[in-house]
Amino acid sequence: MSDRDKPSQDGGSFEERLRGAQARQEAAAPKPAPGVGSGSSPSPMGIGARVGVELVSALAVGLAIGWGLDWLLGTRPWLLALFVLLGGAAGVANVWRLMMPRKTRPTPGS
Repeated sequence: MSDRDKPSQDGGSFEERLRGAQARQEAAAPKPAPGVGSGSSPSPMGIGARVGVELVSALAVGLAIGWGLDWLLGTRPWLLALFVLLGGAAGVANVWRLMMPRKTRPTPGS
């Protein structure tokens, strides 16, 4: 029988010991740092990085889809040009939604 399986010597019930352990753990847990999820506004550098990633990734996806379809269908360069434009438009739309004030942002699905 291990130490964990033995009944406690202090005579406390399991619930009392559990509450005490949870209180000790909560007191010892570090408080979350301000930042993501704390309600504070994001840093300008973080916003700039996200804007860049949104634009570049949307263009890259449009480029890849257009190139792939052109390769399959033999329509070079028409679908590539079309999907690069669509990818750029999607990137701008994502950045536009990101920059809108929170109160006026549409909820997903509406």
